[in-house]
Amino acid sequence: MRTNFDFTPYRRSTVGFDRLFNLLEAGAREDDGYPLFDIVKLGDDSFRITLAIAGFRPDDIEIVAQQNQLTVTGKRADDADKGEYLHRGIASRSFERRFQLADFIEVGAASFEHGLLSIELRRVVPEAMKPRRIEIGGGAPDGRQIGEAKEKASEVA
Repeated sequence: MRTNFDFTPYRRSTVGFDRLFNLLEAGAREDDGYPLFDIVKLGDDSFRITLAIAGFRPDDIEIVAQQNQLTVTGKRADDADKGEYLHRGIASRSFERRFQLADFIEVGAASFEHGLLSIELRRVVPEAMKPRRIEIGGGAPDGRQIGEAKEKASEVA
């Protein structure tokens, strides 16, 4: 049973949350589940996505990382000259699978082995965003503002 949720009232009363609502709506859409995939957390800041794409060659697959989205596309080359199939059970249809990535997630190496495509991901937080410890200095405050303190320091130097 599928239920649709309308985010329109929330869109009217919020500012700057468009991306969040788009993600929620995209997640609510049904997909056909092809190809199957796993997402594994390898450590605090490393992950792996593995897609089951038997029947494809590495040349048939394209991986594109753009902003906060990873897109994996597969298009199999025509194999009309390989004989007449009596039964075709291995899926060979084209696909496009999209993954929304959180901020600071970078796509690393990709490998293809035994019909499984593995894509390594890691979280790289910029130094400016990491918490830092602020040392407390001794002595009484001199009453100057930060800008004044910088100017005074440059005059002394």
